[in-house]
Amino acid sequence: MVRRQDDPDLGVLSGRTLFSLQRELFAKLAEQGHPDVRPRHGAVLAYLDPEGSRATDLAAWSGRHKQVIGTLVDELVELGYVERRPAPGDRRAKLIVPTAKGRDHIARSDAILAELESGHARAVGEEAYAEFKRVFRLVAERQAGGRAASGDPTPGHDPAES
Repeated sequence: MVRRQDDPDLGVLSGRTLFSLQRELFAKLAEQGHPDVRPRHGAVLAYLDPEGSRATDLAAWSGRHKQVIGTLVDELVELGYVERRPAPGDRRAKLIVPTAKGRDHIARSDAILAELESGHARAVGEEAYAEFKRVFRLVAERQAGGRAASGDPTPGHDPAES
């Protein structure tokens, strides 16, 4: 028996799911005109409000350090996906706002992920998939010490940052 093949633990299953999902998502995004975005950029793009978000909020929501978010935002600015703007009511604070290219990427990502989820739901049954997501959300929140539900950062290293 190969270790973790017959009865994989939560970490192995989560990793397999994440990396497989990322490969498919980013391959499809590349086909649709977004070849330069990498999985690590999801720490910004997956959580970004259309009207803009503060870097500190993106760090909290994604569970990444603020410095990591700053580096990712710099990369995304250079690639043309986001821009920094003064925050309304606080000219010292900056909002990270998606550009037209960023909004297109986000819309395409959302559509691809919805298609993937729909395929899984059809394969295992709508009811079973809804229950899986409900339970998986509970496990993820429990693993994060309840912080995922409150928006506080999740501790630990995220392989998607690499």
